Amino acid sequence: MRSKLLFSGLILLLAFGFAIAKIGGGDITFNSPAGKVVFSHENHVKGAGLKCTDCHDKLFLNTKKHKRVTMAQMAKGKSCGACHNGKVAFSVKDKDSCNTCHQK
Repeated sequence: MRSKLLFSGLILLLAFGFAIAKIGGGDITFNSPAGKVVFSHENHVKGAGLKCTDCHDKLFLNTKKHKRVTMAQMAKGKSCGACHNGKVAFSVKDKDSCNTCHQK
């Protein structure tokens, strides 16, 4: 009986651990003059089918080493603009897409 209860507790603990796990550490929020930008690892990994190595260490190192980039730099292919170029994903140059990333 005791081993059955221990096994059930272990299964419950594992299920809870998977339920709270966040892909890539979860969302990252950047503050910008145009409004905060929430980057979702889940949208990019599950939604777009990217692997961690598609962005890390090529475009982004980590939150401590990440350097701020401007929209002009992104339009030239830096940071998010490497994929958000109108070919791979919506373009950072598209004024109609601003609210996709920037939240007031």
